[in-house]
Amino acid sequence: MKSNKLGCLTGSGIVAMFITLFLLVGIALASGSQMFSAGSLNAEPGQVYSGVNSHAQIEECSACHAAPWSADTMADRCAACHIDVAAEMSDITKLHGAIFQNGENFACRDCHPEHRGADGLLTDTSEVLFPHAALGYSMNGHQGKEDGNEFTCVDCHPDDLSTFTTQTCLNCHDQIDIAYTQSHFLSFGPDCLACHDGVDKFGNDFNHSIFPFNLAGKHEGVTCTKCHLDARTLLDLKSTPRECASCHSDEHDGRFGKDCAGCHAVEGWKPAKFDHNLADFKLDGRHGSVECQNCHADRPYRGTPKDCYSCHQAVDEHEGRYGFDCAICHNTNDWDDVNVDHNIFAFKLDGKHIEVKCEDCHINGQFKGTPVDCYSCHKEIDAHKGTYGTDCALCHNTTDWKDARFDHSKFPLTERHSGLACDRCHSSGVYVGLSSACVSCHGDPAYHAGLFGTNCASCHSTRNWSAGYNGPHPGIADEGGSGVNHGGASCKECHTSTLHSATCGSCHDGNEGGEGGEGGDD
Repeated sequence: MKSNKLGCLTGSGIVAMFITLFLLVGIALASGSQMFSAGSLNAEPGQVYSGVNSHAQIEECSACHAAPWSADTMADRCAACHIDVAAEMSDITKLHGAIFQNGENFACRDCHPEHRGADGLLTDTSEVLFPHAALGYSMNGHQGKEDGNEFTCVDCHPDDLSTFTTQTCLNCHDQIDIAYTQSHFLSFGPDCLACHDGVDKFGNDFNHSIFPFNLAGKHEGVTCTKCHLDARTLLDLKSTPRECASCHSDEHDGRFGKDCAGCHAVEGWKPAKFDHNLADFKLDGRHGSVECQNCHADRPYRGTPKDCYSCHQAVDEHEGRYGFDCAICHNTNDWDDVNVDHNIFAFKLDGKHIEVKCEDCHINGQFKGTPVDCYSCHKEIDAHKGTYGTDCALCHNTTDWKDARFDHSKFPLTERHSGLACDRCHSSGVYVGLSSACVSCHGDPAYHAGLFGTNCASCHSTRNWSAGYNGPHPGIADEGGSGVNHGGASCKECHTSTLHSATCGSCHDGNEGGEGGEGGDD
């Protein structure tokens, strides 16, 4: 009959198991538990911790190895004994603190192996990837030596892994390029770690463009120490001034300000170019080709006068007679192309005045204070010789001097007056103060015999002087009225003494009038 029991659970199997256990315990007791040991502990004496000065003096495995069911770890047991290292782990400036605080997942035994014999090394990182970057120095730039071999810890830490001297850097880099190394050492000092972090971002592949001051043009070939003189740390390098004047001696003595880039370019310090349009005084026309020193004598750039006369005074052929604002007449394209806008002055130019040469009015180059009245210029050609006064514009205009027109509105010229020549009334050439009375021109005709006074307009009109008075006679009937024929009578037949002296009785007595009236009915 077939059985389904496992072989180890048979009676013979159980007996064999107990016999094996008995033998193992016996052997362990006989060998002093050596069959369970990973090897001898380090016996090198050192600082006393918990009553022992070496691991070899520890008698109980549990002093370092926690039971599987315990909450402690081996690192906890290490820290319980090495209290000074435990204190370091809370200080990031210390070796163990930097590793622990930077979150590296490292246990004590990774760098400090045991059970490797009485003379075994207690610190050995050859079999682990040590977190060197956690200590502030990356090994990215030190993957291999010049001979092609990999770096080991003792290459940089020959005496003690916890110590380092920059002499180690010099010893190694002297073998690569002794001239450069010694020059670099003298320029930036002996503390390599003050600038270098192992990533080599300040090495051969350094890119200055990642910083605010980009190297371009002639700056690209400048050695570092030209700008970073006596820099000893990264902070010194980053604090280097970026102003041009901090490196370049200013031959202008500050007169042009501190922004050298306003005139100079990194492609070449000379020739200097300045965009004058950035200044208050724009350069146009002939000014664009003038040498700087012609205006900036002795190189005073700031505060240079912007008025024309400050520069052109020495060549002012007018000797200041036209004032100091040259731009009123001259332009920057052609100094000799003079074109003054006379309309900006009190005396506007229009008509024939526009064609007149400047010197015809501005005698001897006198511009300021030139009279603006007509007579000051036209006196010499005044055909009237001053008899019409000095205000020529009353009759003449600037378009045509001979096309004289006078506003005679104070004495309106109508009908026959309008066609008369001026000298018919102004016979003596007197215009100002001339009487406007008719009799001053027409006189009192002898045939009036002084009967009608001097007011000619009472009877005469400008339409027809000879017609005399032909208006209504209040109280006196004309032909076709009362039948009395007064229309054919001359004025003085009735007005025998004065204009207003005539009455009916002057010609008709009372009886004659009555009889005449009655006879008329007949």
